Amino acid sequence: MAIQEFTLPDPGEGLVEAEIVTWHVAAGDTVDVNQVVLEIETAKSLVELPIPWAGTVASILVPEGETVEVGTPIVTIDVGGDTAPADGGAAGAADDVSGAADGGEVAAEMQTAADVAPAETGESDDEPQQKTLVGYGPTPSSSTRRARRGRGAGGGASGGGTLAAPATRGFAKQQGVDIDTVEPSREDGVVTRDDVKKAGGSNAPAAMSTPTVASSAPPAPSADTVAKAAASAPSVRPDKPTAAAPAPAGLSDERIPIKGVRKVTAQAMVSSAFTAPHVTEFLTVDMTRTMEFVRELQGMRELKDIKVTPLLVVAKACLIAMQREPMMNALWDDANGEIVMRSEVNLGIAAATDRGLLVPNVKDAGRFGLGDLGREIAKLVEIARHGKPSPAILNGGTFTISNIGVFGVDSGTPIIKPGESGILAIGTVRPMPWVVENERGEQEMVIRQIAQLSLSFDHRIIDGDVGSRYLSTVGQILENPAKAMLWG
Repeated sequence: MAIQEFTLPDPGEGLVEAEIVTWHVAAGDTVDVNQVVLEIETAKSLVELPIPWAGTVASILVPEGETVEVGTPIVTIDVGGDTAPADGGAAGAADDVSGAADGGEVAAEMQTAADVAPAETGESDDEPQQKTLVGYGPTPSSSTRRARRGRGAGGGASGGGTLAAPATRGFAKQQGVDIDTVEPSREDGVVTRDDVKKAGGSNAPAAMSTPTVASSAPPAPSADTVAKAAASAPSVRPDKPTAAAPAPAGLSDERIPIKGVRKVTAQAMVSSAFTAPHVTEFLTVDMTRTMEFVRELQGMRELKDIKVTPLLVVAKACLIAMQREPMMNALWDDANGEIVMRSEVNLGIAAATDRGLLVPNVKDAGRFGLGDLGREIAKLVEIARHGKPSPAILNGGTFTISNIGVFGVDSGTPIIKPGESGILAIGTVRPMPWVVENERGEQEMVIRQIAQLSLSFDHRIIDGDVGSRYLSTVGQILENPAKAMLWG
C-alpha cells in the first residue's frame, strides 16, 4: 500500500499554528478527493480543510484540541498501490493559499476544489499523484521532518497512549490527577477537561486531606500546653512573607490557554494602543427622531426581511459623514512614509461571539442604500456569530462601529483596530430629561431618547478639528435623520 501524509497548510492568513477543532473522519473511513475531513481554528477564523487524495484514512496523527505548527503531518491516507512512501516524505505540504485567489478571497474558496494536473514532486511514476486543490500544491518531499513529541505509530499522544490536549494534561497535573487513569467520555477516546474534573472530584478529598494519624500515635497536645509554649517562644520576624494557605479541597484556579481569537485580539489591541496615539471624544445626542424613524422603517414592506435597529441608521450616518470628512477613512502607512486616502469604506461591525470579539466588515459600504446596507450587516454578523467567517470577511476594514449599548453601557473609550484610523461606539438609548425649545421659543424640560457617542481616532492622521466635525455630523444626522437626505 502507499501512504500519503497530509500536513497542516496555511489557509492564506500567514499563520504559524492552528488548533485541530473537529475531525470529520476516523481511522478506517473511506475519503474522496476534495472531501472535507477536519476543521481547524486559526487566529482569525474556523476553516474546513479538504483532503487532496482518495483512499482510506490510515491514522489520525493529531487529536482534537491540540495546537500544531503549519507543516506538521496531521493525518495519513492509504491511497492504494504497491509503492511504499518516500522515506520521511511529506507529499501533502501546502503552499501559501494566498496565491490561489484574487483579493484575499481565499478562505471562502477553500471549500471548492480545482481538478487540475498534479504538480511534479520528484516521486516515482508508480507513486499515486496528488490532485491539486485550490491553494494546495504538492511540494518536493523533504528528506527530514520535525519530530513530534510522544506520538507513536498509532497516532496516540504521550503518556501511556492517553489522548488529551496539552492544556488538558496541564489541568490534570494541577489537579493532581494522573491523566492515564482518567476514563474518557468521548467516543474517540480523547480525555477532556470535564473528564479530569470528574476524576478529580473523586480523588481531590484524598489528595488534599492531611495524612491519617495511626491509632498508636501520641495524643495531640492540649490547648493550654500550646498557649504556654507560644508565650515562652522568642518572637522571630520572618525574612520573607509566609506562603499562602492551601485552597480548600475541590477549589482551584482555572487556566485558559491564550490562543485563537483571544490571542490575536490581545496582540492587535496592544499593538494599536501603543502605536496609534488615541484621541477619544464624546457627544450626547437626542435620538428621539432616529427612534421614530426606525419605527417607520420597521413598518415598511420593503424592509420586512431585515431587522431594522438604530445601529443601521448610525452606520448610514457614519458613511455620510465620511463623505464630508474623508480623512477619517485614511491609513497611516509607516513603512512607506505615506498617508493613504482610501477610495472605499469597508465598514466593520464589532460582534461579540462565543469565540471572542470578531469584526466582519461590509466591503465598499458606501455603495449600498439603507435596505441593502442592513441586509449586508445582518448577514455578516450572523456569519460571525453562528457560522464560519472567512479571513476575507474579517480583513481589510477601514472604520469600525461598536454597539456597546446592547449591554446597557452608556459610553467607553474604544481602541482602534490596527489598519484603521477610527472607531465609533454608541451607548444605550435611554429616556432622560432634555432641554428643548417649544413653539413659543421658550426652553422647557421634556423626556427625550438620549444616547452617547464615543469616537476614538488616530491623532497621527486626524487632527482634532477633523475628528470633531465628523462626530458632530454623525450626531446631527441622528438628531434629525432628514439631514441624511441633504448631505447624502
